[in-house]
Amino acid sequence: MRDSQSVRIVTLGCAKNMVDSEVLMGQLKLNNIKILKEQDKGKADTVVINTCGFIHDAKEESIDTILSYVEEKKRGKIKEVYVMGCLSERYKEQLAKEIPEVGQFFGVNDLEFIVKKIGGEYRSKLLCERVLTTPPHYAYLKIAEGCDRSCSFCAIPKIRGPHVSRPMEAILQEAELLAQGGVKELLLVAQDLTYYGIDSDQKKMLPQLVEKLSALKRFDWIRLHYLYPNNFPEELFEIITSHSDVCNYIDIPLQHISDRILKSMRRGVTKEETVRLIEKFRKKLPGAALRTAFIVGYPGETEQEFGELLDFIREVKFDRVGVFTYSEEENTPACKLDDNVPDELKNERAAELMEVQQHIADQLDQQKIGKTFKVLVDRIDGEYFVGRTEFDSPEVDGEVLVPLTENCRIGEFSDIKITSSDNFDLFGVLA
Repeated sequence: MRDSQSVRIVTLGCAKNMVDSEVLMGQLKLNNIKILKEQDKGKADTVVINTCGFIHDAKEESIDTILSYVEEKKRGKIKEVYVMGCLSERYKEQLAKEIPEVGQFFGVNDLEFIVKKIGGEYRSKLLCERVLTTPPHYAYLKIAEGCDRSCSFCAIPKIRGPHVSRPMEAILQEAELLAQGGVKELLLVAQDLTYYGIDSDQKKMLPQLVEKLSALKRFDWIRLHYLYPNNFPEELFEIITSHSDVCNYIDIPLQHISDRILKSMRRGVTKEETVRLIEKFRKKLPGAALRTAFIVGYPGETEQEFGELLDFIREVKFDRVGVFTYSEEENTPACKLDDNVPDELKNERAAELMEVQQHIADQLDQQKIGKTFKVLVDRIDGEYFVGRTEFDSPEVDGEVLVPLTENCRIGEFSDIKITSSDNFDLFGVLA
């Protein structure tokens, strides 16, 4: 590929996919290949689509995106389309047969081949040199690939393979590069953060990793995403309380609370164990925000079991909750079960759950009015600066809106006094 040609990268799915795209962009940049992000204007010669294949809706979005760019190729607007990521890994042969207009489908571990196909040289020793697609003041850092869990509903281990922890030295090196680039908030991601180190060191090394990242003294906030409830590394409690740069934020997807469903889901944890763990969070991290996610409409979920889940949410009062309707995934243990909860009922349960959570979130937000929080300003939207407290992660949680008349700056921290709240978001002014 000539240096004058350009490549547009389109990323779908989770933050881990985003990191993969950023690594690819970094490799292309090292080869002096012009890169266009999805939102960038201008014509691209080649489009690379990084797909998601996790649930039905994500698959549909990926297919629709591929087809839209294939249509542009047919009209001569772009020269080539390549597809990578989870959907491509899982259905490579089928997709190649059904959408032959795509130049090539690549799997999740085919970075070297993608770079070479585009016309670049693969630089394996420079994988840390990413091109960020987030605002420059925060970045995601992937600490592991794959997953060793056997959750019945999840196809990720079949797509991404077994859990592989990155060497701690490589993570620290990448973190330093991100800090040099101006990153103030570091968000650690993996399919399961708590498993970090078990494959390489035969013990859970996440607490040690977080401690070393904190010791760099390079970030204002270090945020942990996707902690697994089974055998939670309780050393994290002390690290979070003793390190002011580690966010008081626990993101721990629980999926359900009914013992029967948890067993069928193969989560390796019971309702009683989950309740005890949450009690420890509340006792040892009294100021921490708890974020979780649940699946409704799992095969065989009864009204009583769904009611048990609602009661649990009302009792715990999570700060943030995500909800998914069960989606049957091929070749997973759950797909052998009778998916007997109608789609309409799944959607009704999801809506009811979120209605309950909205009421809880409103109550919790009311308690913040009059208080002052350290806020990281992400962007401007309309008449407001939009930022977040340490209790909220980008894209998925609530935000703080501050009038443009206030003296805030994008990418900087401000002390904001909360004046009101509305639909998960807070409003405030400079303290």
